[in-house]
Amino acid sequence: MKDLGLLFLRISSAILMITHGLPKFQKLISGNFEFGDPIGIGAAPSLFLAVIGEFICPILIIIGFKTRWATVPTIITMLVATFIVHAADPFNVKEKAVLFLVAFISILMLGPGKYSLDKK
Repeated sequence: MKDLGLLFLRISSAILMITHGLPKFQKLISGNFEFGDPIGIGAAPSLFLAVIGEFICPILIIIGFKTRWATVPTIITMLVATFIVHAADPFNVKEKAVLFLVAFISILMLGPGKYSLDKK
């Protein structure tokens, strides 16, 4: 039952994250690099990193490939969203980023479970 719970957590969290990453991915491949620069590295690199954290890595998390490693960029992205982008916002605005952060830290700590390519 634990492994089914991990599968559900992995797939549901990652699919929900992809809904935020897909528009960024489409923006990136269309050549539109307008994006925020929350950590001061430039708009294009920030967009590229957000796509990795919100689109590419969640795909890896869904299939359970290098799952723990794949959570790291997503966690970093949610840390930036929570503590930099939405730092001055009320909690109800940053709550979604906090929930994603909690989910992906849980996946990092618990691993992918046996229903994954990692099979751990």
